Amino acid sequence: MSHTSREKLDLVNRTKKVIGQLEAILRALNDDEQCADVLQRLAAARGAINSLMGELMEDHIRNHMPRNSKSSEEAADDLIGIVRTYLK
Repeated sequence: MSHTSREKLDLVNRTKKVIGQLEAILRALNDDEQCADVLQRLAAARGAINSLMGELMEDHIRNHMPRNSKSSEEAADDLIGIVRTYLK
């Protein structure tokens, strides 16, 4: 990855927050909390993961996909492949 130290720190901190959210979900399940509360926490964790995934995909597309060496159709195929691979 070609992130600056600041960007890397941000990504690491965001990942730690997701881990904290997942741990809170586990505690809620173990404590038999209401389904609606668990679902709300799951939705928040999913949103955080999707946001982090989007950030990393954008970085990959902008910085790691070859430029000027492919036709627009080939570049589009590469982009579609990335989206399909990582958004399953």
